[in-house]
Amino acid sequence: MPYRALLWDNDGVLVDTESLYFAATRAVMARIGVDLTEELYFELFLVRSSGAWHLAAERGLGEAEIAALRRERNAIYIGLLEKEPLVIGGVREALRELRPHFLMGIVTSSRRDHFEAIHRRTGFRQYFDFALTIEDYARSKPAPDPYLAAIARAGVPAAECLAIEDAPRGLIAARAAGLDCWVVPTAFSRRADFSTATRVLGGVHEVAAGLLGR
Repeated sequence: MPYRALLWDNDGVLVDTESLYFAATRAVMARIGVDLTEELYFELFLVRSSGAWHLAAERGLGEAEIAALRRERNAIYIGLLEKEPLVIGGVREALRELRPHFLMGIVTSSRRDHFEAIHRRTGFRQYFDFALTIEDYARSKPAPDPYLAAIARAGVPAAECLAIEDAPRGLIAARAAGLDCWVVPTAFSRRADFSTATRVLGGVHEVAAGLLGR
């Protein structure tokens, strides 16, 4: 096998949380008159990685008001994480099958508290050697920093690491770090151009099939 380490994105790849983050953000933005459509969310969050708070500033909200909206959105999101289904079908089986053969890490732009809230419920941490969240590097995806940090943490050359992503910002970050990248598009990201991906898959189950030759 050409790869020794698998570096997994979290939201949209391991867990179905992107729709929950969208719902929480859309709810608070609606209160200030912003219609955050799926198309706009995709562009701002999954391509540019800029977020939507600048739209609040454009409507005259100050820093304190925007900070309050952010806290409200995060509270709504945490509430959804604690009660909504999170695990994507086939992921647990794929991780269990791959674990004996690879060093594995999670590389996410999520906050640590959100990440921990998610995986208290999934039990997925047992399959991974490490996890990096937004607190662990200087610039988030699409900058290469998260994957450069993951390569260093894994102690494996970039040529022997494979990134598994679902969105353009993650693909850009992985390729900029010198990694091969397999993409598993979601309902949010399937409209994107993934022509620079090493492979585009129909589901996480295909990761195990492709790597283990079955």
